[in-house]
Amino acid sequence: MTELDRALSSTLAVLQKVQPGDLDAPTPCASWDVRALINHFTDTARWWAGVVSGTSEPTDVDYTAGDFVAAYEESARMAAAAFEADGVLGRMIRLPFGEFPGAAVRSMAALDQFAHGWDLARAIGYPGVALGCGVVPELRGRDNTAVNTPRTWSRR
Repeated sequence: MTELDRALSSTLAVLQKVQPGDLDAPTPCASWDVRALINHFTDTARWWAGVVSGTSEPTDVDYTAGDFVAAYEESARMAAAAFEADGVLGRMIRLPFGEFPGAAVRSMAALDQFAHGWDLARAIGYPGVALGCGVVPELRGRDNTAVNTPRTWSRR
């Protein structure tokens, strides 16, 4: 399992805890509520896949209007598959801010997905996101979970 697989799985595990009443809740990202955050990281997973495969096109989809868990699962599959293609990790990939080896881009995608999953966990009061995968190790607490969660997990 790659760092990206672990980040996608971690974010999915948090997303599966989101209830319809959570969608308007604030997030650590001041300009986004939970709905906007879910739409962003679902679309971003597709964007990473498109950047790697050369088919990146911006979308304006409200994934939360439907089954947002299924939409994210599809986006996660697309991202994972794009990075599993032969030769991707060894070739240079152009991003809007530079050109990087595919392996580095996969790490960026993993960090991006994990960070947004962590933001979502904080927004809905999830007690922690496991960081054993090595993503953002400086956020790891003694019990190997994200630190500074805002409230205890009591409603799910």
